[in-house]
Amino acid sequence: MLDVHDLHAYYGKSHILQGISFRVGEGEIVSLLGRNGAGRSTTVKTIMGEVAPVGSIRFKGARIDGLQPHQIARRGLGYVPEDREIFPGLTVLGKKSSGQRGRWSFEDAFELFPLLRERADTPGGVLSGGEQQMLTICRTLMGDPDLIMIDEPTEGLAPKLVELVRGLLEKIAERGIAILLIEQKLTIALAISRRLYVMGRGHIVFEGTPQDLRANHTVRKEWLEV
Repeated sequence: MLDVHDLHAYYGKSHILQGISFRVGEGEIVSLLGRNGAGRSTTVKTIMGEVAPVGSIRFKGARIDGLQPHQIARRGLGYVPEDREIFPGLTVLGKKSSGQRGRWSFEDAFELFPLLRERADTPGGVLSGGEQQMLTICRTLMGDPDLIMIDEPTEGLAPKLVELVRGLLEKIAERGIAILLIEQKLTIALAISRRLYVMGRGHIVFEGTPQDLRANHTVRKEWLEV
């Protein structure tokens, strides 16, 4: 569904992504792991058109590198940014304007995120961190994506909310939506992913299953553990 080949990206003269390649198949949960500064967030921003790409990005068979973010979103690629980027003065839910009904209705969203039902008339800026994270995921789902890229969804959340987010990701995948997950917490990535990639210094340094990564102590020590 998503095929990235020999992707490079730059911030000014800094060469951040240095020829990475990976894929996400239909309905898969794939995690992109690595320490801070490895290039994971730059990867999803480049796929989404927020950073200029050099290389090939194909989504559902068509090239999307060089398109604007709104054009990419309309093709069915969703993005949940790390900093959430909610509208603080707006209440929690909005809906994509379309003549066709997507996979997600307001009722579906509230069933998946019951805390948001209770806060439906509350401006996003006064929600808690966990509620804002749910809002950001829910907002993206209302755009009816076929694949959703989620950057650090458990960052800064209490352990109870971390487990809640993990369960939500599994429920989203059950609807046939593929997920590219950027995550620091190795236990979550190992538990829910079908495949994993590890990044280091702008390169892909490992590709395999959760079982492969558990068995590879060298990769975990060199590229993941603090």
